[in-house]
Parts: sequence; C-alpha cells; structure tokens
Amino acid sequence: MARQIVFTPKAAKPPATYSQAVKAAGLVFVSGTAPTDPATGQIKGTTIQEQTGQCLTNIAAILEEAGSSVDKIVSVTVILADEDDFPGMNEEWLRWFPSDPPARQGAKLPAKIPGLKVSIAVIAEA
Repeated sequence: MARQIVFTPKAAKPPATYSQAVKAAGLVFVSGTAPTDPATGQIKGTTIQEQTGQCLTNIAAILEEAGSSVDKIVSVTVILADEDDFPGMNEEWLRWFPSDPPARQGAKLPAKIPGLKVSIAVIAEA
C-alpha cells in the first residue's frame, strides 16, 4: 500500500506544515487535531468537554475519509494545555469510548494558543 495523504473539508484545514492524516502500512496516522470548527476555522467550545468533543468529531471525519472509523483507533495522544483539564477531558472521552478504549498517552501542549485547551492525535487501522 502506497503512502496516501488524507484530506476532508469536514474537518479543519491543517497548516501547510503537515497533513490531516497519512494512510500507510494498513494504518491511518491522524495529526494532532484541534477543536476547530471546519466551517469557520475558529476554535469551537470554551470547556474542555466541548473542545474534546470537537477534536473527536474532526478526527471521526478524517478517519471516515480514509475509510476507517473511531472504532478502529488503536492509539491516541491527548495533548492538554492545562493538566487540571484531565478529568473533564476524560468525562467527554468516556462518551466516545464507553468500553474497549484505545491505548492512550498524554502530554502537555508545548505552545500557548489562545483559547486552545486540547489537541488529539490518533493511529487507527485503515
């Protein structure tokens, strides 16, 4: 399987420095995805729960474009601006993954972006 760039207008357009996702080796590698509304290009939501939900909505659209789905996610990296948001992020997370969740790790957002509370990257089966 050749390396394939994945793009959908149903998720926020990434900067020119990276792709929304790359499909290769039977997997889909979704870049860190912000809680950006694809229609407006603005961060959507003010709470960590809203922003986590928007990140996952964007990821679901990207995975669908790649022929995959959130049910096929195997690994996730959640990057938080504030570690105190961890419980609220988990609250929304459990709505998306109530059982058999993917492997997951966390990190601290290395840059301050006004209003941004979370970014999520995933690897899924293609």
